Amino acid sequence: MKIIPVFLHYDYGIKERGETLEYSGGGWYYALRQLGNEVYPFWWDDYFSDKDRLQREIIRYADFIKPDIILFILMRDEFSFETLDYLKSRYITINWFWDDQWRFEDFTRYYAPHFTYSITTDKFAVAKYKKIGYENVILSAPACYDYARDIHFETIKYKYDVSFVGEKNIYREWVIKQLRKNHVQVVCFGNGWENGRISFTEMVEIFKTSKINLNISNSISNDIRYVFSSYRTIKNFVKSQKRVEQLKQRNFEIPAFGGFQLTNYVPSLEDYFDIGKEIAIYTGIDDLLLQIRYYLENEFERKRIMVGGYKRVFKDGPTYVERFRDIFAKIIEKRI
Repeated sequence: MKIIPVFLHYDYGIKERGETLEYSGGGWYYALRQLGNEVYPFWWDDYFSDKDRLQREIIRYADFIKPDIILFILMRDEFSFETLDYLKSRYITINWFWDDQWRFEDFTRYYAPHFTYSITTDKFAVAKYKKIGYENVILSAPACYDYARDIHFETIKYKYDVSFVGEKNIYREWVIKQLRKNHVQVVCFGNGWENGRISFTEMVEIFKTSKINLNISNSISNDIRYVFSSYRTIKNFVKSQKRVEQLKQRNFEIPAFGGFQLTNYVPSLEDYFDIGKEIAIYTGIDDLLLQIRYYLENEFERKRIMVGGYKRVFKDGPTYVERFRDIFAKIIEKRI
């Protein structure tokens, strides 16, 4: 098939933040090509500040390539309904809606009808699509860009007791401060943290060489100690639309590279992992402290869960190659 993926070349379109993994890290571009497709990416960073030109350029590019599929990841209202309808009338168009847990009512419900197919990671949103009369919704879990093969768990040399990889935000900053106040030394990597951004290869190494990899949600917290910890947190709590946790790519990446994952609970996590056997969860800051101390002191159980998580994602097929293979098979089935 001929496929046009409509992606950003740079993270959030900002060159200083580095290239997106879709472009350079064995991501979606790589996965689509691995499936034997002809892939013609449309990188729309150059039109970030000129929405009218963006509409013209995507139409011109599509009509020149004449693809079988155009694959989008909408962030906001980058593409007009008129542009999307034009493309839908000539080609199969797909959008992957990542945030249906909290954006369905004010975003997805308006945009989904302008695509031939929509992908959601939220199983609870499927009924919402049907309720607005939209039938071409496909449920798919997030995945990872790659995974480690033949890990020798007994020979791993650990560098960190506890680590966190992810962009710094107001809630994550509060969590890390609470841990450090209680003498848990967490080493943090990512935009905004003391160690800064890291490469995909460096991230993989950190996952494997950390006894505990924290997965801290970027959703808002209802913990009263967080909400009233500063004027900034009160303002953030009031303004934020996020009131629901969501499954993330990181949930699959950590075990895929042989890391032990301690994560906040998110709905449907149990559909993909056996909690307590393949993944460990925490329910709040006090529980997080308790769990960290427990797993640092109980090496055998920590490793048992770590190996179980790796075997699970390895068995299920953790990468976007498998995800897209399943998605395209469902599309073909729907069109027969």
